[in-house]
Amino acid sequence: MAIYTLDFEKPLLELEKQIEELKRIAGEKPDVAKSIRPLEDQLAALRLEIYKHLTPMQRVQVARHPRRPYPLDYVNTVFTDFVELHGDRLYRDDPAIVGGWARLDGTSVMVIGHQKGRDTKENLYRNFGMAHPEGYRKAMRLMRLAAKFGAPVITLVDTPGAYPGLGAEERGQAEAIASSLIEMASLQTPIITAVIGEGGSGGALAVGLADRVLMLENSVYSVISPEGCAAILWKDASQRERAAEALKITAQDLLKLGVIDEIVPEPPGGAHSDPDAAAASLGDALQRHLGQLRKLKVDKLLKRREEKYLSMGALTEK
Repeated sequence: MAIYTLDFEKPLLELEKQIEELKRIAGEKPDVAKSIRPLEDQLAALRLEIYKHLTPMQRVQVARHPRRPYPLDYVNTVFTDFVELHGDRLYRDDPAIVGGWARLDGTSVMVIGHQKGRDTKENLYRNFGMAHPEGYRKAMRLMRLAAKFGAPVITLVDTPGAYPGLGAEERGQAEAIASSLIEMASLQTPIITAVIGEGGSGGALAVGLADRVLMLENSVYSVISPEGCAAILWKDASQRERAAEALKITAQDLLKLGVIDEIVPEPPGGAHSDPDAAAASLGDALQRHLGQLRKLKVDKLLKRREEKYLSMGALTEK
């Protein structure tokens, strides 16, 4: 894949090019090697500084980065023994939603996630991670299967939103999302959701109602994209920075608002800069929360899940 650089990452790219050039000529001029280490330290410090002060819209850009790990990437690093299951048993298999049995640190779980593509061909196959109704119905089928065998459910959210096409609407997109929310609200097994990239609207929420909701540090979770919000409110998509700020879509904002339970740290430079480190961080968080939830009896688990969502948006007087 070609190098993809975000606007605010350009100073990093320039330093990386300098370092690569010095490494190339270091074999011919050994004295040059001494100047590489200071530049590498400068690069690490600059990357840390840039990613420490990202704006909400810049975090949206990082969340959409084409080299950012997707669910199947985490399936191969965080989980083991993955067996993919297909189809909703009603219409067809939707490649925008992947799911199946896997093991997390030896525990059998059902893992489900939105899957985007790495290139044009794969994106068309995966529908850019935008699920059809059959995708959500497949997810529900797998959740029910997990509950039947007492296995926890882990969902990995990364989608711009549910597919809004005519065919999807004709097959009941809204009904599928609503049914999925009802299914997850009463599912008699632990559910953990991790927003790993974009958490877009009902398409994300349809597999995001969980006992614990985690977000990777540079992921976003929102009822609408900043561009869509700007187009509606100000009739001007260029107002996306303003919209991103107002929507409170970052993990940091949502933790303060009580919408999510934990921010999973990413390596400096984002998950795409060091996928293995991002996977290790996510894996640790999932194992910790799963260990806590598995200690709860089903009735207590469901009661806490109900209280969690009823408390959101509640008004309090000071």
